[in-house]
Amino acid sequence: MSEIKVPAMGESITEGTISRWHVKEGDAVSQGDVLLELETDKVNLEISAEESGVLEKIIRQEGETVEIGESVGLIGDGAGVSPAAPSAKAEVAPALADAGAPSVPSKGDDKQLTGSVSAAVPPPSESTQKASPSARKLARERGIDLGEVQGRDPMGRIYQEDVKAYAPGAAPAAQPPAPAAPVKPAAAAQPEGGYGKPVERQRMSRRRATIAKRLVEAQHTAAMLTTFNEVDMTAILEVRKRRKDKFKEKHDIGLGFMSFFTKAVVGALKQFPMINAEIDGDDIVLKKYYDIGIAVSAKEGLVVPVVRDADRLGFAEIEKSIAELASKARTNTLALSDLQGGTFTITNGGVFGSLLSTPILNTPQVGILGMHKIQIRPVAIDEVRMENRPMMYIALSYDHRIIDGSEAVRFLVTIKELLEDPESLLLEG
Repeated sequence: MSEIKVPAMGESITEGTISRWHVKEGDAVSQGDVLLELETDKVNLEISAEESGVLEKIIRQEGETVEIGESVGLIGDGAGVSPAAPSAKAEVAPALADAGAPSVPSKGDDKQLTGSVSAAVPPPSESTQKASPSARKLARERGIDLGEVQGRDPMGRIYQEDVKAYAPGAAPAAQPPAPAAPVKPAAAAQPEGGYGKPVERQRMSRRRATIAKRLVEAQHTAAMLTTFNEVDMTAILEVRKRRKDKFKEKHDIGLGFMSFFTKAVVGALKQFPMINAEIDGDDIVLKKYYDIGIAVSAKEGLVVPVVRDADRLGFAEIEKSIAELASKARTNTLALSDLQGGTFTITNGGVFGSLLSTPILNTPQVGILGMHKIQIRPVAIDEVRMENRPMMYIALSYDHRIIDGSEAVRFLVTIKELLEDPESLLLEG
């Protein structure tokens, strides 16, 4: 029998949440089969079977938080596992929790019943109690004796969720709730929390919670300001109109706007290196490379995969890199390496129709460029003439701790000038 363990996923990731099991107890699996999906702060990870056999036990369920190296299930040769075993276990465990007494097992369920009964045995004292690090930490913070915490794991290990659910003086096995008003069907949304009208409560995904935390941290730690300008997109649109067919035929990729903006950003960063830096304590780290993050909207929230060494890439290579990263983001197949180490970020709210916005820094970066919708507007060409031109507002949010306002304004003006003269991108970008 072998354990299914949570693999290491990078220095900054220590835990994840089981989002889905692809197999059930009793299912036969082959080496390489995907067993479950794990959602982390940054990426989703598929855990595959390292050997063939039968999934004999699921230790950790969907929605539970697990740590690196933790065992979440067991794969064996299937001995003693009957077709009825998975459903029998599902019936035995609730019976123990709800009625406080073991159910009568069906034939062939001895092994499952033993595991469930052992979960109802009072745990050992705290000094010998098996518990995850996060469970021990939470117990210390709340002054809870782990020896009094009833765990759900048949192996006797205590997890963070068990500590959260602990109530002083509770019986070892969960007791039936006190008589209360009949629970109405979930389908009929009921007033909750004093709202007075029907609401629906949803739990944040791990990634959404992490995004929320990081955005608040960025506003609390950086002296963030935003400066604006506008770009006349006439020249870029004309280049795309003339070149797009031959470009697609030669490179098998469309000529979009992102390659122009990426090249313009690289050219401007070379002139204003402080905007390609980060703060490390009392030091400023000036980066001599240009790894440009491209914000992509995915189902679970915004992610920022990175185009590496953008200064060394041509237009086609940039377009291909962005297309590949965007596809990975939308199919939850981004690797941690795809998201690490960016030096500057570009975000395009224009694809959703945004006319103007103030983007939030992707810390520890100190600059982010916001693109917006192209809109036909009347523009003064000179003192006499007015023309309708395709205009785009652009925004630069920056960390005022190391970037002066004049530097930020000149950086954005440089981007404007490069975009309005696309040929200069070949020299400066």
